[in-house]
Amino acid sequence: MSIKYKFRNPEGIYFVSFAVVNWLDVFTRNIYREILCESFSFCQVKKGLNIYAYVIMPNHVHMIMSRTGEIQPESIMRDLKKFTSNEIIHSIINNPRESRKEWMLKMFEEEGKNNSNNTKYQFWQQDNHPIELVTNEMQNQRLNYVHNNPVEAGFVHRPEDYPWSSAQDYAGINGPVKVLLLN
Repeated sequence: MSIKYKFRNPEGIYFVSFAVVNWLDVFTRNIYREILCESFSFCQVKKGLNIYAYVIMPNHVHMIMSRTGEIQPESIMRDLKKFTSNEIIHSIINNPRESRKEWMLKMFEEEGKNNSNNTKYQFWQQDNHPIELVTNEMQNQRLNYVHNNPVEAGFVHRPEDYPWSSAQDYAGINGPVKVLLLN
C-alpha cells in the first residue's frame, strides 16, 4: 500500500473505500447488506466509529468516517472488515437460497490462498484507501460522490431513493445506519 494512503491523523475525518475481492457482487442480497449495517452500528457503539456518510454498492462500500475515543481508525476498520468477512461468509455457507454459493466461496478461497494472513477465505480487498478530508470543500465533494454513486450506476434517479445509503438521512429520512450529518 502506498505511504500516501494511511490514517495519519487519528482525529481526522476520512473518506474510505473498501471492496469485495474480485469485485464480486455480494451486496445484491439484503441479508449481506444487513450484516454490514449491523456491524456499522456495533462499531459506532462499541468502538467509537463516527459515520458521516456511507453507501453500500453491490461490490464495494464508500464511507466518510472518524473516531471518538481511544481506538485508532485503522483498528476500527480492521475489526469491522474482519468481523463482516467472517459473518458474511458464514451466512453465505448457511444460506440454502444462495444460488452463487459454490462460485463465491471458491473465489474467496482462491484469494485467501494468496494471503498468508488468512486461514481459508479472503472476503475484502486488503486496503481501505483512506483520504483525510481536511477542508469543507473536500468533505462536500466526497459527500456528493458517496451519495451519487447509486445514481451514476443507474440504480436510482435521486440519491435519497437508494435504501443502502446515508443520502436518506441527509434528505430527512432515517436510513438503516445512524449517521452524523456534516455541516
